[in-house]
Amino acid sequence: MPRKRLIPNLIVLALVVAGVTLTSCGSGNKNVAPASVPTDTPSTPAPSPKTGFEADLDYVRRGQYTYVWVFSRKDGKPLDKNDAAFLRTNAPQVVDWVTTDEGKRVIAGTNFDLTRGPLQLLKKRFNADDYTGK
Repeated sequence: MPRKRLIPNLIVLALVVAGVTLTSCGSGNKNVAPASVPTDTPSTPAPSPKTGFEADLDYVRRGQYTYVWVFSRKDGKPLDKNDAAFLRTNAPQVVDWVTTDEGKRVIAGTNFDLTRGPLQLLKKRFNADDYTGK
C-alpha cells in the first residue's frame, strides 16, 4: 500500500511546483520592458563627414590659431608657385598654409593679427576673407 500513497503525493507535489512556477513568472515587475521591444530613445543621424574646403578649414582650426584667413586669386584661377612664394614672403607670421579647393584657395593659420601687418599688401593681389571665429 505504500505505493498507492506515493503516486497521489507525487501528483500533488508536481501540481504545487507547477502552480508556484506559473504564478511567480507572471507576477514579476510589470514595469520592465521585454528585451525585444526597442526603447523610445530618439536617434540622431550621424553628421556627414566634411570634405574639401570645410575639412581643410577644420584642420587649420584644430591648430588653435588665433586668426584664420582664406586667400584666393582675384581672377579665380588656381594659385601657382609664384602666388605661394608671394604669400610666404609677405606673410612670414603665418604658421600653417593649407591649399584647398583644387588649388584655388589657401587657408592661413596664424597667431599674428595680419590687419596690423601685411594684410593691405596681400589684398592688392588676392581676395582675403577673415574666417577667424566663423
